[in-house]
Amino acid sequence: MQHQIIPKELEDLQKKILSEADVFKGLQNDFQKGLRVRQTLEAQLHENESVYSELNLVKDDAKILKLVGPVLISQSQDDAKKNVQKRIDYINAEVKRQEATLKELEQKQSSQKETIRKLQQTFQEKMEALQQQN
Repeated sequence: MQHQIIPKELEDLQKKILSEADVFKGLQNDFQKGLRVRQTLEAQLHENESVYSELNLVKDDAKILKLVGPVLISQSQDDAKKNVQKRIDYINAEVKRQEATLKELEQKQSSQKETIRKLQQTFQEKMEALQQQN
């Protein structure tokens, strides 16, 4: 059985590929976390939109209660609608911010894939050249 000694240059290149692959895995993990955050935000948005719709169905003289800690506090319909609308606006802004983050992470992943592909191609070319020398 013949043992092949890998030149330091190839060994370093292999380490670089593994290092870049770890960076890529980190980007994938960040992307997955971002997707979960967006899902949570979308669920909150849906819930708040449902609350707002319900508030629009309530009669003008209906009593609206707001839970503050362990206590229910009376609140005007107008105040309740304003508060829910503020939450909807805030969540919408967070969804947009999260979308931008996800788009940026997608671009970074794509760039990282290309970096790895080029390194692998260089490694393959150097291995073939080494084999032709032997």
